Amino acid sequence: MQTRFGLMPALLVSVVLAGCASSGEAPVRDGNGAPPVTGSVPAVPAGTHVVRQGETLLGIARQYGVTLPDLVRWNGLTDPNQIQVGQTLRVGSPDMAQDGGATAIPIGDGAVAMPVPMPGGTGPAAPPLKQGPLGGPVPYSQDHGAGAATPPAVPAPEQPAPAPETPGAAVAGDWQWPAAGRVIAAYNEASNKGVDIGGNVGDPVYAAAAGKVVYAGSGLRGYGKLVVIKHNQEYNSVYAHNDKLLVKEDDQVARGQKIAELGSSETDRPKLHFEIRKQGKAIDPTKYLPAR
Repeated sequence: MQTRFGLMPALLVSVVLAGCASSGEAPVRDGNGAPPVTGSVPAVPAGTHVVRQGETLLGIARQYGVTLPDLVRWNGLTDPNQIQVGQTLRVGSPDMAQDGGATAIPIGDGAVAMPVPMPGGTGPAAPPLKQGPLGGPVPYSQDHGAGAATPPAVPAPEQPAPAPETPGAAVAGDWQWPAAGRVIAAYNEASNKGVDIGGNVGDPVYAAAAGKVVYAGSGLRGYGKLVVIKHNQEYNSVYAHNDKLLVKEDDQVARGQKIAELGSSETDRPKLHFEIRKQGKAIDPTKYLPAR
């Protein structure tokens, strides 16, 4: 068990970044983007989930409102990337299973898991419905019959439609380019999950936005010396192939702060491989970075 928890930071970053390197590994897909299920769905025991085509362990964790480390621990997994279609996973703790399990309740584009009593469960009973009019009985009136007339309903004021999301608006402050060199390889969803920026060994690498360092090391094959910064619940940024790392995990960094020196670790030439990821899915960084 101690060995399994010791591997957990690298496993978490593997799930965030799996398949996004320019080396062409299989991309990570957002669990919310799994194809809808049609037709009847076979019943499964409370507190469990049957893996469907296109799902990832990270997406299943979001769907049931649990953490990825809990899913790994409850199911005795050694590699979160190797779940199989049709595999049954425990998605609740043993205590939750005794209370009837958890059911994923869709809210908007995502899902929030809430404890829902199942048949035979011991969940709390719903409060009784109140009978009779609010404020007690109303005396009879010749003008209005049995009870005063109900005033006409007043329509609620119209609310302005929400403005469309601006790229990068969810991150405090604007994005900036992480290096000064020219782009030598553009974003390509099929083969390059970010942009490659050329330069010389030792050139400064800057944080594209403020955030917290969640990974700093060289334990992920294909990325060399790597830094991953979490900006909020949606956005992460990735800085790969560095020569020297200047930050460590849990450091808070400011936008424009120097976090590494450009290098050629695990690549054929000096360059910075830079990615922006939204909810774990790689997106085109040039749509968020200022025009050059």
